[in-house]
Amino acid sequence: MAGQTSGGMMVEVRVAGVALDSGGQHVILLQPVDTPPGKSKLLPIWIGPLEATSIMVAIEGGNTPRPLTHDLIRTLLEALDVQVEQVEVTRIEDSTFYAEITVRSGADSGAGIHRIDARPSDAIAIASRTGAPMFVADEVLAEAGVEDVISDAEAEADVQEFSKFLDEVDPDDFRE
Repeated sequence: MAGQTSGGMMVEVRVAGVALDSGGQHVILLQPVDTPPGKSKLLPIWIGPLEATSIMVAIEGGNTPRPLTHDLIRTLLEALDVQVEQVEVTRIEDSTFYAEITVRSGADSGAGIHRIDARPSDAIAIASRTGAPMFVADEVLAEAGVEDVISDAEAEADVQEFSKFLDEVDPDDFRE
């Protein structure tokens, strides 16, 4: 779904997958929701391993022995009666992506709207936990998007590989 938000023209996206690049860095792949795989651009955003794990845990509906940071943020927002309305990847500058999380506090739908600056990985991890829609600015997709050459089978294989990782990971790896 394309639309206009306060940041300009935006395209609604979903997480198409989390992968490792040739150098072993984690990459989250965002794909427009109204376009079938192989027919659109993907937006690759390089993220850290902890953020990749957090996003995949949320997407897979996995559980961890203790709340991850993004679980804690979701719980705090719920306790304070704050809803995540949407997240947006708003711009790219010098190869750095910028995002915003739009939240609404309380029952008054207009008075409590706040836009919060965030890293895209954190915004996506929070949206993945709250069910909030995710958007990317048209200009960002045009500048940094790549042709979608990932098949459904490859995307499913990536998810299965990461699920296997989650099954085998030691919970002590996430303790501080």
